[in-house]
Amino acid sequence: MQLPRLQALIWPAVAVGQLFCTAAAMAERIEPNEWLSRMGAAVQTTSYEGTVIRIEDGKAEALKVVHTMSDGVIRERVVAQEGNGIEIIRNGNEVHCILPDRQSVLVEEWDDQSTLFSTLPTSEVRFGSEYDVSIVREERVAGRQTILIAIRPHDGYRYGHRIWLDTETAFPLQTQLISEDGMALEQVKFADISLNKTIEASALAPSYSTENFRWLTQPSRHNSHALETEWASTEMPQGFEAVSTHGEIMPGSEAVVTHIMYSDGLASVSVFVAPADSSVSEGPSRVAGSNSYSVVIDGHRVTAVGEVPAKTVEQIATTMTRL
Repeated sequence: MQLPRLQALIWPAVAVGQLFCTAAAMAERIEPNEWLSRMGAAVQTTSYEGTVIRIEDGKAEALKVVHTMSDGVIRERVVAQEGNGIEIIRNGNEVHCILPDRQSVLVEEWDDQSTLFSTLPTSEVRFGSEYDVSIVREERVAGRQTILIAIRPHDGYRYGHRIWLDTETAFPLQTQLISEDGMALEQVKFADISLNKTIEASALAPSYSTENFRWLTQPSRHNSHALETEWASTEMPQGFEAVSTHGEIMPGSEAVVTHIMYSDGLASVSVFVAPADSSVSEGPSRVAGSNSYSVVIDGHRVTAVGEVPAKTVEQIATTMTRL
């Protein structure tokens, strides 16, 4: 009588184990590039609600996020869970940053398509040339099964990435920006999440009545135009190419600034060239994984900035010249 009862306990566990192994094997049969392609689509189209832990420079903050996309328009609400309770309400490219302690709303325009995942790779990454990509293992994140993708650079001019993708949807549940010594410079991780859920309009509304708040509009940088430039780096790190060049009028100034964007398909560096003045400061600066370097060349202030190692922006900035 004992044997059947023992079998009744064992066989369901065996079946679950076989099912898990089968799912894991199916996930690993998908090539890393295909995972990343699926991820790109998932970030653009997935509606979700959850709690995000964001860590930069060793400091962690918790955010409640509600996100949806309809007819190509992003709608999002992000609420800080500590501090002064800042809320960010996004409708397309228009963003309202609500500062309840100051009774103020800052209105800005954003171009990027993702608030949390603006540094994720695209189909333009040249794997095998500047980076290697591989599937490392399966893990659980936010209670869901994920597959860990590692992107490793071939040199010290760019950072690596670790990305945990939901095996069902390919949505990124955790991302890390990895320094040259293997440490995580920045991290975004969902503590809990609901994917592909219906988002009600009320979930995207601010918690505060802002009728009597002071409204401040951040000057737009969209007063720009494509142009040709004589400025270029004479010693660009391998793999980086100019992808766009614009003339921009910066807020609070009438001077036209030349903005050159360089990219290797994953990492990007912006170079700004403007007439120098007496207030120009030279040298490096850093915020989390973002580095910048400024130098005066031929009467112009040249600043390179990007989520790349410090030596990358320094080399690009100091080797810019008029050809």
